[in-house]
Amino acid sequence: MQTRNIKILGTGKYLPGHIVTAEEIAHRLGVTTTWVTKTSDVAIRHFVKDETAAEMGAIAAKAALANANLTFDQIDCLVCTSGTMEQPIPSTASLIQKAMGAEHSGVPAFDINSTCLSFITGLDVISYLVHAGRYKKVLLVATEIASIGLDWSNKESSALFGDGAAAVVIGQTEQGGQAKIVHADMRTYSKGAHMSEIRGGGTKLPARQHTAETAGDFLFRMDGQAIFRLASQILPGFVAGMLQAANCSMEDIDLVVPHQGSAMAMRLLRKRLGIAKEQLMYITPTHGNTIAASVPMGIHEAIVQGRMKRGDRIMLLGTSAGLSVGGIILDY
Repeated sequence: MQTRNIKILGTGKYLPGHIVTAEEIAHRLGVTTTWVTKTSDVAIRHFVKDETAAEMGAIAAKAALANANLTFDQIDCLVCTSGTMEQPIPSTASLIQKAMGAEHSGVPAFDINSTCLSFITGLDVISYLVHAGRYKKVLLVATEIASIGLDWSNKESSALFGDGAAAVVIGQTEQGGQAKIVHADMRTYSKGAHMSEIRGGGTKLPARQHTAETAGDFLFRMDGQAIFRLASQILPGFVAGMLQAANCSMEDIDLVVPHQGSAMAMRLLRKRLGIAKEQLMYITPTHGNTIAASVPMGIHEAIVQGRMKRGDRIMLLGTSAGLSVGGIILDY
């Protein structure tokens, strides 16, 4: 079964108050502002100061609930769909629940992590449970603090990222309603597993082995050119397969909400996939790459800006460390 009768009931977003400009990034990296904007196309991004990931997620989640005219006691499950975690144990979802003041609720809370594709993966997986009636209403939260893990000697990746959180409430489509997931797919090509990684912090290189010599292993590293080449090979066929399975063409898609990876990634989407400018929900210049939060942020902004309306056919699309590609075609 592919089609699932689920509906997006509400969305919310939170950005930290500390705004970091391309000029500030350029100064820190020792490059020109032109280099930063040409490489990343990020004019401003937001970095945390005192906020935790759980606190950001809780604010976005409360906003999504208010947007859906719901309260937390009407939620059956809370899923954190983030690529970064506040701490290894417990799940970030449980920390978000606590930050929402719902620590006595008993509502199940757990994480789904496929790095930058975490929200798309979480929506795909959890939609089956909602469609089947296991849960009636689920809160999906992506909350990301990228700034803490940046390796400032890796200029390309350091110019890309921002912090923030977004949340989406999903539920069963009402009788006679048209909202549904039409098709979803994910493919992993582990030849690219080490193109984007943080090597330290797990069982292979645990925190107790952190020294000045190994400090770089605990920071984010990315080979952007290698990822771009591999994604260029994979994405056209992947998207063609999705469209065929959904029995539609790119012209039938009202809006594409992509993972906001980089300027190169956006150019790839437009050129290689035949996506018109007006079809692309592009928030990178004012948000940066917010990892898994970028897709639900794009959904939220598209709805707020009137670019995503009931009845529209939407494509969610992205790549992630692994290397994985994933997408969902849904009727909003």
